[in-house]
Order: sequence, then C-alpha cells, then structure tokens
Amino acid sequence: MSSDLRFETASEEETRSLGRKLADILPECGTVLLRGALGAGKTTLAQGIIEGRGLARADDIASPTFTLIHEYGDPVRVYHVDLYRLDTAEQVRHIGLEDILDRHALVLVEWGERFLEVLPEAYVEIRLTVINSDQRLIEVLGLANR
Repeated sequence: MSSDLRFETASEEETRSLGRKLADILPECGTVLLRGALGAGKTTLAQGIIEGRGLARADDIASPTFTLIHEYGDPVRVYHVDLYRLDTAEQVRHIGLEDILDRHALVLVEWGERFLEVLPEAYVEIRLTVINSDQRLIEVLGLANR
C-alpha cells in the first residue's frame, strides 16, 4: 500500500494552507527535499510548513536563496535551505549542510536534487509541478520510508 500523497492547489494561499497541514504529518526531524521548477511554489509551501509548526508567520518567512540557510525556533526546529546558487557538492559541504542534517530538526531543502550525494539516503520528497499560472500538483513521496 502506497503512502504517497497527491494534492492540487489553485492559489498561493492554498499551497501555504497545504503546507500547514503537511506540518502535522512530516517527521519531527529529518530531511524534506522540495523539488520543482523556478516559481513552482517551493518557498510558499515551506512558509506553510514552518507556520504550521508554530515557528513563524508566513509573512516573516522569505526564501533563503541569497543567505542559503534560514533557521526557525529556539532551539532550532526547522532549517530552510536553498541550494540554487551553489554549483558543486563541495560548496554544499562548505556551508555545513551535512552537520545540519545530523541535528534534531526538520530540514527543508530546495534544489537538493542537484546534490543527492550530500543528502541522507532516507528523505521525504515533495514534488511541485506547475499545471498553469495558479494551479500546482503537489506530491509527497517517501513518508513510509521515515
């Protein structure tokens, strides 16, 4: 029996709302790969997940594209990582991602599919596919592996 989940959203707010719901079923700690094209809604979904964990308001959560890593909670319970601007696995190692992955926290990773050799073997993958300008197909894969 597959534990993979499929959803469709029709707006940014619906994507954020889905993230808040996913916050309850994602593992307390572990790695979540957020996979999708530019503009697919990875950061929007992450906003909902982080807000759903009660760590920040969605309006206070920005993409970590330029800072690479944002931390939420005290102690940190969620890391939001964006690897878009990095080119090599060595650069990913240099920012300390492997150390973060060992911490007791949920690690949301955007563009991690480019550096699978740095990620743990077991992770949850959330695929966001653009259907049209408003609609997204969102698939949650690998929950049973956790």
